[in-house]
Amino acid sequence: MAAGAPTGQRARIAALVEPVVTAAGYDLEDLVVVSAGRRSLVKVVVDADGGISLDDIAEVSRTVSAALDEADDDGGLVGRAPYTLEVTSRGVDRPLTVPRHWSRNVGRLVKVQVKGEPVTGRIIEAHDAGVVLDVAGNRRECRYDELGGGAVQVEFGRPEKAAGAATAADETTEEEDA
Repeated sequence: MAAGAPTGQRARIAALVEPVVTAAGYDLEDLVVVSAGRRSLVKVVVDADGGISLDDIAEVSRTVSAALDEADDDGGLVGRAPYTLEVTSRGVDRPLTVPRHWSRNVGRLVKVQVKGEPVTGRIIEAHDAGVVLDVAGNRRECRYDELGGGAVQVEFGRPEKAAGAATAADETTEEEDA
């Protein structure tokens, strides 16, 4: 529960926001409601298969804002004070905690606790039961119940095509260099 948000208030807002986000084709990852002086901050964190763009964020923001405004007209869902709506994506710093997080990050390097042991590896695949990691060139299968929250590692260099095929930009560059 977010600090400053009355217990029932967050639940009421979530009950309104989640179906709106889902109908737009996205997943509601988190909802934070915080009192900020005379205002409230309603932070909606969304994600989708294939990632989420700024245009997607704008679309979700418009639909959630309209739903909140309509609910506020009917009795002050957020409260009598004005509120600020912030819609954002999960971001790379959020832990991988559910199967869809892992599948959305196939090809990325992660650091995770596996049965209490720190492991760094690249996600090769993610399926219903768990993930397959490439750990120093070795394939390691892990069930979700063995994993702690994974953290995507930011890489500044291009990995050696560990995730598979070259991108279209890579192919163009390789053809031009030939």
